[in-house]
Amino acid sequence: MTVSELVLVVAAAGVVAGLVAAVVVVVAGRGRSSVPVAAVGADAVQSQLAVLGEQLRAVQAVAERLQGDRARQHGELVATLEAHSRTTESLGATAQALRTVLANPKARGRWGERIADDVLRLSGLVEGVSYVRQRQNATGTVPDVTFLLPDGLVVNMDVKFPLDNYGRMVEATSDAERDEAGRLFVRDVRNRVRELGGRGYVEPGVTLGFVLLFVPNEAVYGFLHDTAPDLADEALGRGVVLCSPFTLYAVVSIIRHAVEQFELARTSDEVVATLQRFTLEWEKFTASLDTLGRRLESAQKAFEDLSGPRRRQLERVLDRAGTIEAPGGEGRGDRPEPEGLRAVGD
Repeated sequence: MTVSELVLVVAAAGVVAGLVAAVVVVVAGRGRSSVPVAAVGADAVQSQLAVLGEQLRAVQAVAERLQGDRARQHGELVATLEAHSRTTESLGATAQALRTVLANPKARGRWGERIADDVLRLSGLVEGVSYVRQRQNATGTVPDVTFLLPDGLVVNMDVKFPLDNYGRMVEATSDAERDEAGRLFVRDVRNRVRELGGRGYVEPGVTLGFVLLFVPNEAVYGFLHDTAPDLADEALGRGVVLCSPFTLYAVVSIIRHAVEQFELARTSDEVVATLQRFTLEWEKFTASLDTLGRRLESAQKAFEDLSGPRRRQLERVLDRAGTIEAPGGEGRGDRPEPEGLRAVGD
């Protein structure tokens, strides 16, 4: 029985109780009143019916409000169930796609590369500038990603991660199967760490002292730390760093900032060296300029000496020579001045 039906039943019971009370009042007052019974009974019943009518209308309003609330809540419940249904379908499709990826080694490799690409792009690295793909190194190995560092150094990363037994663990139907698949998965990861530690991904003088092993899922990364807490220490001892998408973002961000700071420091050193060379060349220039100035000043003094006292001395000699008389009685002043002396006098 719904709430509205219960309210209506209670209201009906109240009406019946009111009518019974009215009849009782009429019967009880039959012997004590001189008013006709029919008149008294009709008035009492009418009064009770009016009161009950008001109560019924109030109860009906409450029932209608409750009915509206129930309809609204029912609609919200239906919408919530539909949303949960869509979410469940989406999760089912995602789980199926994940199972498909985990079952195919090539698809699994592409999936890991795609997630790594997203992380590298979000961290601000640029392919061909900050890192390269599938480039063979000096030992003949081909890392999936090679990060380019200053001074010719590199850091290698491998994105091929063994997920076969993890997929079996997820799909296991019993605890025994799940535990066995989990144990095999941890064994596969240990073997992968040992393989990377001995493949030439770390070369003294060419790479940094570690190689990155990308774990393409945070849940897988967390499972490894919970199930095999010693695995991270063993990997570090072999020069292998396990990276989930979040930790890879942190690592490559640190690499990018370190490269930027190195480039800034190198540029600053070049600026300082250039300023030092400029200072040295400026000192040489000013010394040569001062020497030239002194030489020009000496030449100016020599010129002024020639054009001043020396010239006047020559002019006086020429004037005196012009007053000397020739043996024939004619003075030098009547003769034209030789071309060479006139040029000097002018």
